[in-house]
Amino acid sequence: MRKTLIPLSAVTALALLLPAPPAHAVSKEMIQLQTQVQQLQDALQHLQQSNDQQMGVLQHLVEQTADSVNRMSQTLTTLQEQVQTQETQGGGKVDQLSGQIQGVNDSIDELKTRMAKLDKSLQDIQSQLQNVNAQAGGMAAGGMAAQPGQPAQPGQAMGQPGVQQPQAPPVDQLYQSALRDYTSARYDVASGELGDVIKFYPQDDLAGNAYFYLGEIAYRKGDYPTAIHNYDAVLEQFSGNPKAPAAQLRKGLAELDSNQRDAGIRDLRALIQRYPQTPEAAQGRSRLNGMGVRITPEKPSAYR
Repeated sequence: MRKTLIPLSAVTALALLLPAPPAHAVSKEMIQLQTQVQQLQDALQHLQQSNDQQMGVLQHLVEQTADSVNRMSQTLTTLQEQVQTQETQGGGKVDQLSGQIQGVNDSIDELKTRMAKLDKSLQDIQSQLQNVNAQAGGMAAGGMAAQPGQPAQPGQAMGQPGVQQPQAPPVDQLYQSALRDYTSARYDVASGELGDVIKFYPQDDLAGNAYFYLGEIAYRKGDYPTAIHNYDAVLEQFSGNPKAPAAQLRKGLAELDSNQRDAGIRDLRALIQRYPQTPEAAQGRSRLNGMGVRITPEKPSAYR
């Protein structure tokens, strides 16, 4: 039996007639997916910029409100001390001071209401940003899967993102979260977040704020040595920080409360000298006057 040989030209023609792999279809889908990912990333960047602007404004308002609450609390403490010292005197004056204390309490309640509204706004913005981040992450994970004919990257499975080391949140986001927990009296949580601000962003101006609020938390707990240490960090490392006058005042008060009278007087005098036109300086003068201490130390006599 003779074998029939198929000409080479016929084999070539048959190969050309066979259907080719749908390379164009795969390429088109990948281009569409990459375009969608890019569009989502652009939208995310725009939202991030808008979020940063709004967060900056809200952060400033929350800080102002928190500072106002602190000043109100200090004023309330001073008035209560005055009531105690005036109880043996005319009742009219005591009644007057009681009315002032009630007014301060009302103001504090109003400030807390404002802070709650600001906190809700911050949470809404962060929730919106997290939703977009989750969508972008999911689409990027699908779009970055290994393509046919290409090996997966190390640490990256098919359709799964590579394993990455966790990164610290942006400093503004981390600080805002700490400030919300501080104003909500969640001091243990706030301490950890403030510590993270200092750990991950030690040179940022917000690290100075973090030291101040760590001092405030320690002061409220009666841990005066720790409070003084944190106030010192503000004064020594962030002398130009807006919290510096308050840190100087609170350091002096912490020293007085811990029976370091000379040190407390010295720091209150330094406060008045360095920041004479601030509300903190006015509180320092009031405290020294109440103690019967001169605002400026006496100069030593040349004839002694």
